[in-house]
Amino acid sequence: MSKRAAFIKAACKEHVDDFLQLVQLHKDRTDPFDLEEVMEEMSRDQREAVWGKLASLLGDVLLELPPERWDEVTDAESAVDPKRVVAGVTLVATVSLKVLQNGDTYNGLLNIAHQLHDVLVSSHPRAEDNVLLHIHTLCEAWWKKDLLNKDKFGRTALVIALNKILYSKKMNTELQRAWSLHKVVSNVNYASEDGQQLSAQLVQCFRGTSFIRNDDGKRFMVFLFSWHVDFVPLIHETIKNQLPFFNTVTTEDVAEIYFRAWKKASGKFLEKMESECIQDLMKCAILLRRSSPLCRKVRQIIFYFHKKNVCPSVSKMLSALYKPILWKYLNVPNFEVRTNATVLFADAFPVVDPDTEIEEALQKQLDKLKVLLFDKHDVVRCNAIQGVCKVLARCWELLPSVVIVDFLKKLEELAGDGSSDNVRCAVFAYLCIVLDNVLSHPALEKLMPKWKNSLHDTSVKVRVAFVDMLLKVKAVRAAKFWDVCSLDHLVARLASDTPHVSKRLAELLMDSFFPAKGSDSDRCNRCVTLIQMSPAAARKFYLYAHVHTGPNNIVKFMLAIRQVLNLSIRRHDDADANLDDSDEENRAGEKPFALEKDVVATLLEVVVILWKNISRSLEQNEETRTHVHAQFGQVMSKYLSQFTDERCQVALMQMASFMPFSTVATFSFSVLSRLRKMEPEAPPSVYGQLLDCMCSWGKTASVLELLMEWLSQALPESQGVCSSPPHRVNAKRKVTIQVTEEAKPDLALAYLDHLLLYPSTRNKVLALSQGPLKRLYTLLGNCKSVLYSQLNSSSEGAAGAELALKAFTYHGRLSVHLQHHLSEGREYLQSLEYTAAWLGERVLPVLAKAHQGHGQGEANTSRALAAEIIKAFLTMCGDVVLCLDDDAFKARVLHFCSLLVLPTDAASYLCIPAMLQVLKELMASYSPVERKASGDERDAATKCLSVVANIFQKIIELLAGRLKKEPEEGKRLCQSAVSGLQEFLRVAQASKISAVFDTLFAIVVVETSYALQKMTHPEEVTTPEKVDDLPILSSTILSVLLNLSPVTGAFWAEMFSSLYSDTYFSLTELAAVVHLLAVLRHAMRPNECLKKIAIIVQQRIHAHANAEHDVQGAIYQSSVTSLNEILTQWEV
Repeated sequence: MSKRAAFIKAACKEHVDDFLQLVQLHKDRTDPFDLEEVMEEMSRDQREAVWGKLASLLGDVLLELPPERWDEVTDAESAVDPKRVVAGVTLVATVSLKVLQNGDTYNGLLNIAHQLHDVLVSSHPRAEDNVLLHIHTLCEAWWKKDLLNKDKFGRTALVIALNKILYSKKMNTELQRAWSLHKVVSNVNYASEDGQQLSAQLVQCFRGTSFIRNDDGKRFMVFLFSWHVDFVPLIHETIKNQLPFFNTVTTEDVAEIYFRAWKKASGKFLEKMESECIQDLMKCAILLRRSSPLCRKVRQIIFYFHKKNVCPSVSKMLSALYKPILWKYLNVPNFEVRTNATVLFADAFPVVDPDTEIEEALQKQLDKLKVLLFDKHDVVRCNAIQGVCKVLARCWELLPSVVIVDFLKKLEELAGDGSSDNVRCAVFAYLCIVLDNVLSHPALEKLMPKWKNSLHDTSVKVRVAFVDMLLKVKAVRAAKFWDVCSLDHLVARLASDTPHVSKRLAELLMDSFFPAKGSDSDRCNRCVTLIQMSPAAARKFYLYAHVHTGPNNIVKFMLAIRQVLNLSIRRHDDADANLDDSDEENRAGEKPFALEKDVVATLLEVVVILWKNISRSLEQNEETRTHVHAQFGQVMSKYLSQFTDERCQVALMQMASFMPFSTVATFSFSVLSRLRKMEPEAPPSVYGQLLDCMCSWGKTASVLELLMEWLSQALPESQGVCSSPPHRVNAKRKVTIQVTEEAKPDLALAYLDHLLLYPSTRNKVLALSQGPLKRLYTLLGNCKSVLYSQLNSSSEGAAGAELALKAFTYHGRLSVHLQHHLSEGREYLQSLEYTAAWLGERVLPVLAKAHQGHGQGEANTSRALAAEIIKAFLTMCGDVVLCLDDDAFKARVLHFCSLLVLPTDAASYLCIPAMLQVLKELMASYSPVERKASGDERDAATKCLSVVANIFQKIIELLAGRLKKEPEEGKRLCQSAVSGLQEFLRVAQASKISAVFDTLFAIVVVETSYALQKMTHPEEVTTPEKVDDLPILSSTILSVLLNLSPVTGAFWAEMFSSLYSDTYFSLTELAAVVHLLAVLRHAMRPNECLKKIAIIVQQRIHAHANAEHDVQGAIYQSSVTSLNEILTQWEV
């Protein structure tokens, strides 16, 4: 049986297995059976018969098992897999389309196509099944074949392709398919139901970047602008809604789509595009706020059209569309609108119709630019300057010389605009645009020297812009920058200006003082010249030199400076062997010369600066590092003996710290001795460099031994007083020579302060073994015995107490560093907790006793010392909370603060500023997101913040009590607590602790109410107008609140909540609130919360209208009058 006969026989339900087998043979590339050949060999009648039987087979299979049940089918339910049958029939239909000839009847094939189309439509639009993919391909081929019902099949194929593009990752193929089917859209009636459904689908194409970033997608989107006139505004609105979510690249693609759609449009479509798309974008670019993210995107689209302004058709279109809007908006009162219009006008310049008289229109626009340069608002002037500079750069050769000169004169005038530094800055910033046009250089070369004084402008950004302009002048070789501004002025500004300006000046002067192609001797000569002009400028210049040259050049320059210094020394000592170690230094014709002390000192400082800047590069190049160490090590001792000036010595010690200990042996062995012999009153500048040297050489342990030797004599160990755990130190026996000398404990603490202050030295200290550190820690802890003795006896001098207090502070600082350095455990935190216990046991009772004692002199001394001890400890605790996250320690600190504020008759008020600081750190350590939404009291954060609020209430009560007993001292105390209160309230507002603001409102009401209650005559009742008219504590609190905007809002909210909850009812309490509102009436703008508060008070105060007492009646009348005035003013 032939292949044709076999296939005709198999194409029925009874032989479906044979049909599927033949389909499989067609797919098998090794088998010669080919369905296309078989279909070509068939006659028209045979093909029609086959199609009819396959249509019947497909109908029966789909009737038995619809597509929605295909995934549920089992072998028991059906002997034939319906997917295989549908796939086979689809394959035959697709092959049949290839062999179908004009004039052939294909009713059976059309029946098959309709059934397969129904299968495709009923499936999920994003399904990726292979069978559905083949049916999709069949629908596309049917439309391209131009057969019956092609619109139906083509529309379905397009919709499926669009769905896959929007929701599938493999979209390139589908984008090509969608473009190949784009003409389907033209055959759909936009007003029909199918058209509305398709339009909704097509609009989705403009919501994402799938189409916009693809070439086929762009072609498809451009085509959609020509489907129907009413569809154009819908596309435009969709794009505008999506613009805020597009990045710059996508927005540029959108601009390209708009432009291409406009070029292809004609008739009504062109009119619609121009009036409802392009002109609408122009209006948006003008009317949107400059801060809006959409404004920048819309401008980008309009600028794309401006770039095409060289085309006559584009110029004509821009002129026509801008005519009714641009000139109007350039004159409106709103400066932002004028600014946006100026930006568009300058970018589109010239906005002229090539078919009309150009010269007249051009002159009108040039005149408008001149007017905009002197607009009353500086933002408009700045953008006008930018626009004029763009016009000059773009059209310099086309503009008449008179116009150019006029513009330059106006820019010269604006460069001295005293009303706005932004305008002055804009002149120099945008002149860089003009400098890109070579033709402008001769004119600007004559003009720029007139602006030389702008280098010394009072505004930093103007100076930055001016130097940037000089850099541009240097880059484009428009002129010699030193002709614009003299070298003396540049060097003077380099020495004194901020880093923003100094970095640019260093770059500008790089070729002048460190030429890339210059020799090392030439660079040294220029360096000396720069030093002689200004040592400070030289230091600044070489601070940034490494940015513009390589580390090898820096090393060569450092060695060249060394040679210059050697030659300077050889003038005095020509026979020094150490300086004749190099043949390079004994070249013929090189004679010794003298240098001034300041020049030598600055040269050494330059070497130090350069060495610091290339330190990382030297670490990576061992050979170069060794060479530099050797070269400078050979001359270091001679330098130290010859260059005795203080600046030279400091620089040399810094250089020595960069080198190994053995390289500078002569100097290094004397450093410890110099530290030991240092005067106790020596400033940090004298001993700081020596300590840095010791640490960099790895001799930190020797320094600590010296500190412990001095401290052990001043802070003898005393058992039974200090409540801290003992530290065992394993010390080896040493044989030492005892040298009798005076101990210098104050200097020891000064050394320790320097070691702990800077990260470089602190890391060296903490890297030591635990033995020396624990011994030092124990010695510092001995200060507690001295402090305790001072608290209970006046026999020892004040110097001992001051030393012990300093040691106590450093003991705490060292605890923080050691605990932070430890990877695990909380040994040093426990030591601080023992310190807290010691304070509670030994110091707090002294504070209370001193406050109640009879001997005022001795009591005041003990009280002051106890307060200083507690303040020092609270400062330590703040540092610990800031650096370490330990809930147990935080709880211990809170407990200590609670003990501190508990006795109301003690002198705890002296520690209020320190308490506020540590409470602020405790609050900041718990962010609001760490607190449970339910407010569970078991949560550590919630409990901590609740205790903080309670302690804060006690602190306010302490302030109020002190003001009542000692008004003058209380007033000073309030002033000292202002800065701490500001920080505390700022963190309290961020942590959302409403109880803090409830306390503040309560104390204001209570204090003011108490002042009203003390009044005995109606004449005393007055309404305050200023914050200072309130009682002292209330005025302090209110002045702090009014300086913190977010905190103020939280206070008003708590004030409203307290009044709304019926907490305050008495006449004096309500009058106190009125007094507060009266002050706020003059101090700030009203808001809705304050208005509501005033209304609540007005409603409640009428209950006291029948006040019997004269004073109460006066308070009532005064409050009602004030409330009426307040509400009247706020309503207005």
